[in-house]
Amino acid sequence: MSTTASPSFNFKPLLVANMICSMTMMAFISVLGPIARVLGLAPWQAGAIATAGGIFMMLSSRLWGQRSDHIGRRSVLLQGVGGFLLSNIAMCILLIVALQFSLYGILVFAGMLLARSATGLFYAAIPTSGQALVADNVPPEQRTATMAALGAANAAGLVLGPALAASLSSHSLATPLYLITLLPLVALFMLWRYLPTQAPKAHTATAAVALHDPRLRKPMAVAFVAMMCVAIAQITIGFFAIDQLRLSPEAAAQASGTSLTLVGIGLILTQLAVRQLQWPAQRLIRVGALIALMGFATAAIALSTMMLATSFLVVAIGMGCIFPAFAALASNSVEAHEQGAAAGSIGAAQGLGMVVGPLAGTLLYGITPGVPFFFAALLLGGIALFRL
Repeated sequence: MSTTASPSFNFKPLLVANMICSMTMMAFISVLGPIARVLGLAPWQAGAIATAGGIFMMLSSRLWGQRSDHIGRRSVLLQGVGGFLLSNIAMCILLIVALQFSLYGILVFAGMLLARSATGLFYAAIPTSGQALVADNVPPEQRTATMAALGAANAAGLVLGPALAASLSSHSLATPLYLITLLPLVALFMLWRYLPTQAPKAHTATAAVALHDPRLRKPMAVAFVAMMCVAIAQITIGFFAIDQLRLSPEAAAQASGTSLTLVGIGLILTQLAVRQLQWPAQRLIRVGALIALMGFATAAIALSTMMLATSFLVVAIGMGCIFPAFAALASNSVEAHEQGAAAGSIGAAQGLGMVVGPLAGTLLYGITPGVPFFFAALLLGGIALFRL
């Protein structure tokens, strides 16, 4: 539960790598729809490709975390980013060739599905080992603040990735793919060159933490609900703008893009503010859940683009409190030699939320457009009342 502080440890390479890999993931998502349309893929196929990454992230997070306990955080981070780089290269080569030669059919879909699965598999090593690295070098009372810095780096990637992809897409759909290919190489170099080496924290099988470990049930429940709510918002906002706000598809895309950009900005600013608050993790989760609840409830009855965007900004402020808090709560619940496995359990819970969220969101949307947002508000109300 305690750890020796290492104030001189240089976290900057980890922050840069997190931002770059997040940029890469989001840049691909932002161009997936147009590329799928050009290649003749059905919407469900594009959805399956996007979901595959979340599934493999869920399945592999604990394995990466346990591996980092035994061979060290730096080694696992390099393996994860290296595999992430190679899987992105394979996927981008496939897509560039398919776009160049107008290839269609099940083989292109299968290749994209396989490559995206590998991307999720290797990406899982990055947040998992990164959170464990923070726990190794930061005392418990300061972990929330450092986790917030990691969250802000990820949120910066959330904003910058789609923005860069959109600007490059004006040249051709293939141009953003070169960015997606090259960016992880920068992250790999930064980690290899500048991230300090430390001895592994665990040397025996006692480092294993069961997925059902009672110490992690509460932070895992919060992680699952938070990511599920985010996924619900992401999958339904475009449809909501068309059906509830009566916008054209083009205007709806712009409205959802504006709202999600504000989400990224809100996450960055809130998590930077969290670093200064020094609140306990439990308090941050409750306050954040109440704020996000209000944002989702307002979004459900939004009657204008401005109201929708403002509501999502409020959601982002709440989530910016919750995300670093549940990571710190999990870290503070286990021993030093269990940090990787604990971070992996949290990653698995988030991955499950990424898988369940889109399914729940689309099913609930069939009732009426505002229901998914009301459902997210209800879940967050449960978190606010949850005894942490």
